[in-house]
Order: sequence, then structure tokens, then C-alpha cells
Amino acid sequence: MRLLIAIAAILALAAPVSAQVDFDTKARFAVLMDHESGAVIFQKDADARLEPASMTKLMTLAVVFNEIRAGRVSLDDLFFVSENAWRTGGATSGGSTMFAELNSQIRVEDLIRSVIIQSGNDAAIILAEGIAGTEATFALMMNELAGDLGLEGSNFTNATGLPDADEYSTARDLADLGRYLIREFPEYYHYFSEPEMEWNKIKQANRNSLIDVGIGVDGLKTGHTQSAGYGVVLSTAQGDRRLIAVVHGLASMRERAEEGRKLLTWGQRAFERITPYAAGTVVGYADVYGGDNPQVGLVGKGEIALYLPRGSRQCLSATLNYTGPLMPPVRQGDKVAELRVFCNDQLVQAAPLYAAEDVRQGDLVRRATDAMKHLALGWL
Repeated sequence: MRLLIAIAAILALAAPVSAQVDFDTKARFAVLMDHESGAVIFQKDADARLEPASMTKLMTLAVVFNEIRAGRVSLDDLFFVSENAWRTGGATSGGSTMFAELNSQIRVEDLIRSVIIQSGNDAAIILAEGIAGTEATFALMMNELAGDLGLEGSNFTNATGLPDADEYSTARDLADLGRYLIREFPEYYHYFSEPEMEWNKIKQANRNSLIDVGIGVDGLKTGHTQSAGYGVVLSTAQGDRRLIAVVHGLASMRERAEEGRKLLTWGQRAFERITPYAAGTVVGYADVYGGDNPQVGLVGKGEIALYLPRGSRQCLSATLNYTGPLMPPVRQGDKVAELRVFCNDQLVQAAPLYAAEDVRQGDLVRRATDAMKHLALGWL
């Protein structure tokens, strides 16, 4: 059961804010997401199926990074350049390539940098074959991870994003995938902001033209095919907030860069930061079934900072969401709830909430009392 409790204090503390967000983009598909909470603050056909093109390589990288974390692959491993990788993704293919030489061996770290910086199709295939034997088997690993991450709108058939009718994703899934990479693999994230790469005496620039243009963009991945148009997954940490943006289905590289810049800039400037709850302040309470305390206080991790749309008239409401009642034991610091803030029914921020103290299993009397509540009121 979802328990929703209005948090009136937010309304009292917040400055007047705008109604429905006043922004649009030329992109056919778009998402702007708050990295910390995952709240979507702008969307346009976010769940419509799209051809991900080379943005597919974000899932390729997610699988590779997981294999490195598991100890099955290292950055110094050498992977063989097969004829398939050389023909399908190499210089003769006409697509983006690192110009890998047939029957040579290349370090995994160099392959990763190529996939990120110059979108090397040969590098992606070499990684896939080096890890899974064949690209088809690697695609099964991609889909397994996509399922684990809850990317319900995605299916992958190759590691490159080369056109295939059975390969698809959504703008929301791509944003969630970018968020996953940033959150789970910070030790590799610096690769995404490298402006260029030189390998085997060949220098190529990062295809993400918004890197180093002064708006804080430090990732993630571009994509383009004739049928899909131009797209990009972007992230910026300028100021005190990280945003993730997806724009796709645009007519040119220039339009892709401009629409991505506009969306990120709007996200950075159209919202104001407020701190309605200081560190340790109890936001609300969650019921605990059969605990030695019938409720547990809910607090943020440090102060709770909210980013709310600037503008004219009051439109805020808030709910406290958790699946409950909670079952003991509840440990201090467990993430058990979420504060959601809305503007005219549009979710603009979600902040995680944590148990303020331990709640152990209660005595027989407490458990019996809660059981009676369950029978009488349908509590669970």
C-alpha cells in the first residue's frame, strides 16, 4: 500500500514558484533529470521508443565496467581485433572508428576511451567479443543488465548502436542509464570529459561538442544514424546540482548541441534552491508494524535541499511516500521513504528519506496490538 502524507511545511517555506514549466525543444524526444533523486523535471515523449544509435554504447560501457568491478576484466587486458570487428566497425565501414588493425591486440583502457571519446564502433565490438566471445552473446548481457536496472523500454542487439529494427530504447531509459554510470562508476567518469584522444598516432576529438564550452558539461555520449537523427546524453555539475539531459531526433550536429545546451541551461537557471529542513530535522513519520516503537522518524542525509521552479504563482504540494507499514528491524540510516514535491501535479523533485533511529521487534503485546489493527483496519 502506498501511504501519501501532505507536508504542509514545504508550502510555508517555499517562495512563489511557476506553474507548468515554460520550456520546449526542437528535439523529438527529451528528458531532463535531477541526478541525485532521479526526478524528471522536463520530458517530451520520454517513454516513446527510439533508435538509440551510438548512445547504445552507454550500455556497452555499463557491462564492461561491471566486468571490471567483478574482477573478470582489467584495464590492462589485451583484446584481439577480429575480422568481424575490423570489417563491421573499422576504417572500411565508413562509421566512427579507432582504426584498429586487423589481428592486433589493444588494451581494454584504450578501447574504453575510444568508445567514449570517438565512439569507435570497432572498439565496441572488440570489447564485446573480448568479454563474451561474440557480440550476440554480449547483447544478452546488455539486456540482462538493462532488466536489472529497470530499463523496461530498451532492447539491445549489438554493442555499437548500428541500425537494427530490434534495437531500441527511450529517452527516460537513456537518462537512467547515464545516472547509473555516474553514480556507480565514478572512478571511470573522467574519461567522458576528455576533449580528445590520441592512439596509434591518430588524434581524434570528443564527439560531444559541449565538452569544455563553459557550461560544465562533462559527459556523456552522442549518437547519430540517418534514420534516427542526432542525439546526445549530457550531464553537467555546474553549480551545486548535477543534471542529466537527453535530446534526440534532431536534424544536425549543430542543432543537437544547441538544443542540449538550451535544455541544460534552462535546468540550471529556472530553479531556485531552498533548504526547508536542516540536518537531522524530522520530516515526518513512518508506521512500523510490530516494532518496539510504532513509528520511526524520517530525516534527510544532511540538510534537505530542494530545487523548485522560479516564477509567478504558488503551485506547490508535497507527499511523503513509502511502502508500509515498515517491518522491523528498521536500522538508523536505512533509506525507507521519499519526499516528493509537485508543481501543479508535475513532479519537480524527489528527496530520499532515512530512518532517524533503530526500531527493533516489539514485545508480544505490541505485535498483538498491531495484528488487531491489521484485522480491523486492513493496515497492511
